[in-house]
Amino acid sequence: MVEEKKRKKVKKGWLAVQVGTEDDDRGICRFVIPISHLYHPLLKRLLEKKMEPMKAPTTESHVNWKRHRFREKQKKRRMGNVFCCVQVDQSTVAIKERFGKFHEVLEPGCHCLPWCLGSQLAGNLTLRLQQLDVRCETKTKDNVFVNVVASVQYRALAEKANDAFYKLSNPRTQIQAYVFDVIRASVPKLDLDDAFEQKNDIAKAVEDELEKAMSAYGYEIVQTLIVDIEPDEHVKRAMNEINAAARLRVAANEKAEAEKIIQIKRAEGEAESKYLSGVGIARQRQAIVDGLRDSVLGFSVNVPGTTAKDVLDMVLITQYFDTMKEIGAASKSSSVFIPHGPGAVRDIATQIRDGLLQASQHHV
Repeated sequence: MVEEKKRKKVKKGWLAVQVGTEDDDRGICRFVIPISHLYHPLLKRLLEKKMEPMKAPTTESHVNWKRHRFREKQKKRRMGNVFCCVQVDQSTVAIKERFGKFHEVLEPGCHCLPWCLGSQLAGNLTLRLQQLDVRCETKTKDNVFVNVVASVQYRALAEKANDAFYKLSNPRTQIQAYVFDVIRASVPKLDLDDAFEQKNDIAKAVEDELEKAMSAYGYEIVQTLIVDIEPDEHVKRAMNEINAAARLRVAANEKAEAEKIIQIKRAEGEAESKYLSGVGIARQRQAIVDGLRDSVLGFSVNVPGTTAKDVLDMVLITQYFDTMKEIGAASKSSSVFIPHGPGAVRDIATQIRDGLLQASQHHV
């Protein structure tokens, strides 16, 4: 294995050339040449000479060329010819002729072929499932050129082997022509998006047309698939951009809707918070009023001769000094109390009392 890898290794600036196939009589020839000699006339003549045995006759069809190669191989089987025996492989049938006329179809196995009585083997026909990939360029209804790739799976029928062998020279070319005809008749009726959606309908139309045409030649169409529809690269890019723009638009709408819900919920939360804050302030003030009332009543009972006005003035003075104490205790206080004299408490009390009296007169 190591020696074989060394033998296949080609040094830089050289080219390995391999000519021939394993089925060729001379086998595979491999040699190494400098890249600079690729266009040398001598190399060109050498390659043409080597390729001559592999070229099919230009005046015969593909099937006739296969017959020619088969007959060449038959000449080498001298031992089988001496005993008039031929072997037919599995999944293959052979066409037997007598004096150039079709005689019968030989099943897989060993058969006696008396060549001295004019019998000969015209050729073999495989019964295996074969696949043909066809690429067809056509235009859609909205003037978009696309490449439609169809895959046709077919096989020859054993009971119609003589028709498949004699009536049709090249089944692959025939199938390709029918596929071109049906696709170029169906796709131009559809828009590009509809062509992708109705891919199965196109495949069904191709299969029906092939089934009608190829059954007369001994072939069965097993399955027809539209494996790919390829528009131009610019069209695909434009379609992707359209899809991306649509998705971005939907995403923007969803994002805006989410922001709207967030703002609504935030406003509802703020309203509820303010409502609860107002309720708390109202309860606080109510508690203050109740406390003041109880204090005034208790002070009047315990200190005879005092009025409610005297008690309120004293409470206001006490609160005034508490406030001044808090302002002085703060190191970085920016509050300014105007006016700041003790006599201002009486003015504040007078203002509060006048406001209460005016409110009472207004209600009356």
